[in-house]
Order: sequence, then C-alpha cells, then structure tokens
Amino acid sequence: MDLTIHTTFLPHEDPEASLAFYRDVLGFEVRLDVGGGTMRWITVGPPDQPETSIVLHPPAADPGATDDERRVIAEMMAKGTYSIIVLATKDLDSTFDRLQASDVDIVQEPIEQPYGVRDCALRDPAGTMIRIQEVR
Repeated sequence: MDLTIHTTFLPHEDPEASLAFYRDVLGFEVRLDVGGGTMRWITVGPPDQPETSIVLHPPAADPGATDDERRVIAEMMAKGTYSIIVLATKDLDSTFDRLQASDVDIVQEPIEQPYGVRDCALRDPAGTMIRIQEVR
C-alpha cells in the first residue's frame, strides 16, 4: 500500500483564536474558510506540504452527538485531553523560541525524552496538545 496523511481534524471553539494561532503563530496557510459563527470550518496546512491539511472544526457540529457527548467533549477540550497532534521541525530550539515569544500556552520546554526523541509541548487555543519533535 502507498498511503499518505491527507487530512486530519482538530476541534476549535473560537475560530478567530484558532485562525490566529495556526496562521500567524505556526505559519500555516489558510486553504479554506467556510461557514460562520459556531459552525465555521477552517482548513490550514504547511505551505510546503499542499497535500497535507488540518481541518479546524466545531466539535458540536456532528448531528449524531448527544448533549451528554457534547458536554464530555467540552470538558475534555478544557483539560487538553480531547485531541493531540505531533509536528516536526529541524530546529526545535529556534522554533520553541519563536513560540515562546508569541505568548502561547507552553506545556513543556524542549527536552530529551527517554524514548529517543527531543521535543516540546504546547496547547492551541482549543486545548489541543501539540508536541513538536526535532527531526534528526
């Protein structure tokens, strides 16, 4: 098989904050921005990877979700346990310095992990855990 990652979905509750984070802080390009209010879907991705996209979506948009499920999702998002994404960079230290200067929610400074990677961690405005690993 020849598979690639095409699109992944991450939740957002504040489209403007998410847009500012992914576009202005991480430097992703906006590929699509549709809907409005609480039903706004924003597709972003790395400029040099046009085949890979992240769709920032309202988690309550699923018509099959019950009120209890929506409540649990909101609670998990608030704790930062609902979603995670791992990004990569060749220069973790300068990436971290730029992130820290942007006043983002830093969870962990760059560290050598016992499982063989060096990474840092932060949260996006919706609470999504973002780990950034250094490519060696």
